[in-house]
Amino acid sequence: MTSLAAATFPDLPPGSLLVVPLGAVEQHGPHLPLATDTVVATAVAEAAVAQLDGALLAPALAYGASGEHEGFPGTISLGTEALTGLLVEYGRSACRWAGRVLIVNGHGGNLDALRAAVPLVRAEGREVAWFPCGFPDGDAHAGRTETSLMLHVEPDGVRGDRAVAGATAPIGDLLPRLRAGGVRSVSPNGVLGDPAGATAEAGERLLADLVGRLVAAQAAWRVDPTGRLCG
Repeated sequence: MTSLAAATFPDLPPGSLLVVPLGAVEQHGPHLPLATDTVVATAVAEAAVAQLDGALLAPALAYGASGEHEGFPGTISLGTEALTGLLVEYGRSACRWAGRVLIVNGHGGNLDALRAAVPLVRAEGREVAWFPCGFPDGDAHAGRTETSLMLHVEPDGVRGDRAVAGATAPIGDLLPRLRAGGVRSVSPNGVLGDPAGATAEAGERLLADLVGRLVAAQAAWRVDPTGRLCG
């Protein structure tokens, strides 16, 4: 695996695929670290780069749009407008030498910025796309899914003795209140789901499945109108 941060410019082959983790700094309940989304996105990107010939792993973009979590200490949100501008300029600059830029997104709050920025950069003739760290049937936030992933990729960061359920109603039922008052209005501990039953083994399976889907999608390189890499 080649790390962009550790490379020198003569090391970089022309037309490289640059894989960029995009995360957030936001509360993840009382038991998961604030950098959870960045940690997961980086783990996915790193594992994918190891399977992609000539790909480069970029340093993570560690801040995102997390306004819905600002009711909790530790959350730092750039907001959608600033993140959109950052992604546009990142894509323009990286595509001066990279053949393709693939952003691996670890936080759902970044979607509006990605859907605005990436199509714009693509319309300028640059090969940029994004791929979500999405898990079918996964819970919304700091529940079993993310706790399992963190137990696999960064177990020392998980405070298992603090892991308790939060709001367990379907996310669709919570959305009106969540949009009006943020996560704290529906879940005082910041968890949307229940971490009970999370295991490192489950996290390993989730990660492997997601990486497999990302690698296959990159090979096909079909991009939808929102800039999302299909797969």
